[in-house]
Amino acid sequence: MLPEINFVGDQLSEEETRAYVDYLEEKYGRKLQELTIESDGEYVNLNYQFTEVPFERIRRITGYLVGTMERWNDAKTAEEADRVKHSVSPRDIEEFCCN
Repeated sequence: MLPEINFVGDQLSEEETRAYVDYLEEKYGRKLQELTIESDGEYVNLNYQFTEVPFERIRRITGYLVGTMERWNDAKTAEEADRVKHSVSPRDIEEFCCN
């Protein structure tokens, strides 16, 4: 399926348009969401936007890199609940950097 394609100036053939889509998706390894092709007959300028990449936050908890804690057993969940969580206040930062 082709992304949303907009033309400014000369419209290109479907074959040439598909070649630009394939080129960008192969070069960056991502799917295009939108492509604007500006053409004056001799030169072509491509403006493009990729689809969002799914992102999962990974944290270091009790020495393990994890995305979520849903698969942890009761002992590991208790260990996480009992750990000392450290924080830094704006006052601590001011004292550290400004004195």
